[in-house]
Amino acid sequence: MDFRATARHPALILDDVRGAQKMLSGVARTTALEGSRHLTDLVGAPVHLKCENLQRTGSFKLRGAYVRISGLTPVERAAGVVAASAGNHAQGVALASSLLGVRSTVFMPVGAPLPKVAATREYGAEVRLRGQVVDETLEAAQRYAEETGAVFIHPFDHPDIIAGQGTVGLEILEQCPEVRTIVVGIGGGGFAAGVAVAVKALRPDVRIVGVQAEGAACYPPSLAAGHPVALDSPATMADGIKVGRPGDVPFPLIQELVDEVRTVTEDELSSALLLCLERAKLVVEPAGASPVAALLSDPKAFRGPVVAVLSGGNVDPLLMQRILRHGMSAAGRHLSLRLRLTDRPGALAALLATLTVADANVLDISHVRTDPRLGLTEAEVDLRLETKGPQHCADVGAALREAGYRVIS
Repeated sequence: MDFRATARHPALILDDVRGAQKMLSGVARTTALEGSRHLTDLVGAPVHLKCENLQRTGSFKLRGAYVRISGLTPVERAAGVVAASAGNHAQGVALASSLLGVRSTVFMPVGAPLPKVAATREYGAEVRLRGQVVDETLEAAQRYAEETGAVFIHPFDHPDIIAGQGTVGLEILEQCPEVRTIVVGIGGGGFAAGVAVAVKALRPDVRIVGVQAEGAACYPPSLAAGHPVALDSPATMADGIKVGRPGDVPFPLIQELVDEVRTVTEDELSSALLLCLERAKLVVEPAGASPVAALLSDPKAFRGPVVAVLSGGNVDPLLMQRILRHGMSAAGRHLSLRLRLTDRPGALAALLATLTVADANVLDISHVRTDPRLGLTEAEVDLRLETKGPQHCADVGAALREAGYRVIS
């Protein structure tokens, strides 16, 4: 298949991805392909996890950054490089630059997670904190490039970046030659485009499914319109795929080569991250868990064997805590309730006894006895319970109502 014609971009073909693979030899790890028994049982066909969360710098981004910077002329290298990123691209550019002996400056949002800022510095970049959101950070980096002559390294909108990311596709075909479906997260589109170029050239029968967060899904309207369409305000916890507009370079590749783009909710992302942690023993960021979220949301829609690409594992510990709580709630493992009871001696003890019989473990409790909203003989209790799944949550609620408690929320 000639991608020069079908993808309408003369600079990117299978040979470019193969060249990138040679360039990355000894630099990027060939990451593991791990089977998932739980997902296999759910889908009804073998499911494997491609662990790019275990790549150097914790994501696939090193691949594209290294190939892009390797292609600079001596004059461009002497001028240094600049990038803007909230995390993964920042670390990829920083390490690639250090390995190639190129000076790098990385702009990050003021509120970027401290572990990601520290890691980017440790990989050798000069970090400058600018802007409250990534768009403002991007503008600051581009101004710096114009003022200093440093080469701006875009996170996804360049053929070299896409070729580097596409090496993941070659590895998947080598590790799982029987694969029939590859599921990969999509932000701006560079990763999915690269994987699609490599895989479709060698195995056009393999189905490529892209996944976007529901609140930052710029590709469905863009594909419907036939050109990139910008979202007004993308919103998702999955910052690795939180992109408001498809890239001009990857868009036609995805348009031609990606078979389907699905969306997943925040609850599904949380549940997927929790599953990766509990069942696969893998720390994965929300964007990296998006392919697993797609499998969980509609398991019978995927023809196996399936490879789900875990694109990254750089998750801030504070965000991880919030996501796990959210994921536990979505999975019916945590239940939050507010209820009213009669304010009399022993009332709280009786409530706790009812919960004990229902086999619900109390994690947090707040007992309010004086509030203008309450009657003279009322008290209000906020509870956070550890439960065993959706059915157990329903059983606990039913037990409380049967005991005469009024559940407010």
